[in-house]
Amino acid sequence: MFLSIFKAAAGGDRSVFGDFWFTPIGSQSATGMRVTPDAAMRLTAVWSCVRVLSETLASMPFRLYRNKPNGGKEIITDHPLVKLFCKAPNSFQTPFEWREMLQAHIVLRGNAYCQIITGPGGVIAELQPIHPDRIKVEMLKGGGYRYQVLQPDATTKPLSRGEVWHLRGLSFDGITGLSPIELARDAVGMGLSAQEYGARFFQNDARPGGVITMNGSFKDQTARQTFIQSWQTGQSGTQRGKTAVLEHDMKYQEIGLNNADAQFIEARKFQVTEIARLFRVPPHMIADLDRATFSNIEHQSLEFVLHTMTPWAERWESSIETNLLTEAESDLEAEFDFASLLRGDHAARAAYYNSGINTGWLTRNEARTSEGYDPITGLSVPLQPLNMAPAGSQPSPDEPAPAKQRLPSPDASRLATLMHANAARMARRVGNGSALAPQLLAEALAIPAEQAAAWLETDKSALSEDEITAQLVQLGRQMP
Repeated sequence: MFLSIFKAAAGGDRSVFGDFWFTPIGSQSATGMRVTPDAAMRLTAVWSCVRVLSETLASMPFRLYRNKPNGGKEIITDHPLVKLFCKAPNSFQTPFEWREMLQAHIVLRGNAYCQIITGPGGVIAELQPIHPDRIKVEMLKGGGYRYQVLQPDATTKPLSRGEVWHLRGLSFDGITGLSPIELARDAVGMGLSAQEYGARFFQNDARPGGVITMNGSFKDQTARQTFIQSWQTGQSGTQRGKTAVLEHDMKYQEIGLNNADAQFIEARKFQVTEIARLFRVPPHMIADLDRATFSNIEHQSLEFVLHTMTPWAERWESSIETNLLTEAESDLEAEFDFASLLRGDHAARAAYYNSGINTGWLTRNEARTSEGYDPITGLSVPLQPLNMAPAGSQPSPDEPAPAKQRLPSPDASRLATLMHANAARMARRVGNGSALAPQLLAEALAIPAEQAAAWLETDKSALSEDEITAQLVQLGRQMP
């Protein structure tokens, strides 16, 4: 195992007194730069990524919920964890500073630690942060482990697992998280090397070095060193750019910029993208707008919430529920509120609230509260559209719906016409005084013969033909 670690470490002088044996394993990159989390923060890209991740998580509201049997959630405000995460985690930090620092620790070093200070009844009273460089995991014989914490007097203090809240990043053993800076030391080392090269280049007034040639040689090594020291003194610091006086047929030849120097800016830009990729931060969020457009920045911001901050929040939430809540509190759920990150502009929020209110899943007071306004009496009842109702229910209108009017079908219209024609024909015979058999009238109007006979016995002498026709039509309509 140790051989593989040594082989994976950066190269260097491996002689008996070489630097390789006195350099911490894995802290030196292939460029020769010693890469540590603190050194990496000298790169503005690393600094910006750490700030984006830590400040974003620190600014997200923390909620503690109790799950209801019906599937709803109840916000808990009187739990000790709410005080720690929202009011005062310890005696010297605000919640924002505390969460920001822990997130920075886990982003740079893969681990964040807090000592759990309990009060009366075993209730957690404080969560005091411990710098990851001051704490080590000690494996025990039984397979468990504990923590050894370096004290200010250079002694170590053991703490059990129950006394430490340990936030882990990506881990291969489930005990300690992996440091992104250590794993990507070559990428970070390239950025540090390019930055140092640029600083030295501009320290020399952005002029490349040169070569001094002469006929012959120096009298001895002392004369050579004296000349070199004199030249460096006269052409560095405040003396840069002054005219030099050369003796003994010496000639100064300036070395021009090579292709590598000409690509210096491009190399630095690439390292910015490389570091943004390491922390999964959209480049535009660390002021790299080379490939950004107005159309894709919104999608990149959404991806930052979904694929970067959501996993970080889940890591915090699951660790809180597992390590800071008791078994009796298994119905409690820790949650970071993403609403502030997904608010959108005024038009998008207005459309969101309008959709929620009109479809009944959001009340008007909930929308007001989300925007920071006080609730108004009477606006806490969800609205229900008039054309919608719960499945299986029947509407109960205040007034009964009017009876539906049935439109006559084409067949009914034809039958009515035939009946009127038959009634008019029978009326003419009656009006002319012609004898009319009950059976004939019954067949013409499709009525029983008894009813036809009864009608024929009535007095119709004073009626006109049209009035007789109307009576016959009415007689035929009385039948079903």
